[in-house]
Amino acid sequence: MKKIFLIFIIVFISCEEVVDVELKESEPRLVIEASLLWDEEREENLQFIKLSSTAPYFNEEISPATGASVKIITETGEEYLFREVSDGLYQNDEIVAVQDIDYHLEIVYQNELYTATEQFVLTPTLQFVEQELGGFSDDEYEFKVYYEDPAERANFYLFRYLNERYYLQIYNDEFTNGNQTFAFFSDEDATPGDLVIFEVQGISQQFYEYMFILRSQAGNANGGPFQTQPSIVRGNIVNQTNPDNFPFGYFRLSEVDVLAYEVE
Repeated sequence: MKKIFLIFIIVFISCEEVVDVELKESEPRLVIEASLLWDEEREENLQFIKLSSTAPYFNEEISPATGASVKIITETGEEYLFREVSDGLYQNDEIVAVQDIDYHLEIVYQNELYTATEQFVLTPTLQFVEQELGGFSDDEYEFKVYYEDPAERANFYLFRYLNERYYLQIYNDEFTNGNQTFAFFSDEDATPGDLVIFEVQGISQQFYEYMFILRSQAGNANGGPFQTQPSIVRGNIVNQTNPDNFPFGYFRLSEVDVLAYEVE
């Protein structure tokens, strides 16, 4: 009986064939990474905008978008040019963050004009961290990082926790407006003595909704070329020359606050 079973396995394996699947490839689109962040504790004021092109599914290489014209113009008339410091990476070290004025992004790439408008968003200060053990076996570190939410307006936040890996969360103050509250993270891989980083960024409601959709799709997707693909999520950047050739990515300006913490 064992011999028959072994022969069946050999025959089954020998009948396997490699199937080449041809996936339909769409035209490349411009990808714009334009998150400008200001940290009061950071002396330099380097801001970067990264441009690349979408690639076929099985292509692991990222194609930089070179030779673009990139600038930001404020509603008060200041103009900041970003120069290309490496392929697809554009830099400016003079732009100033001012609250309650519009910043207008203009990118010209392959004779097409891409634009977006945003305002600079402030962020609260991270105050302190509480930690405890939790999880199913009480062997998972849980952290609460506290901050004071301003009451003057509706606020939206992006939090990051960085250790060996990083975790990202988004919050709004619908139920915590004007109160001291916290962001919650857990890490089963943390150990005493680890220096972990907590970070908060103030974001606009529009960017919060954009990230909410992206997070929802990432959480429900298992990946793979044969799975039903999620819908295309557009950012706030518009192709003024050819609207059908819309880009991917987002333009925003945020204050950031960082708190380093040693796990006890």
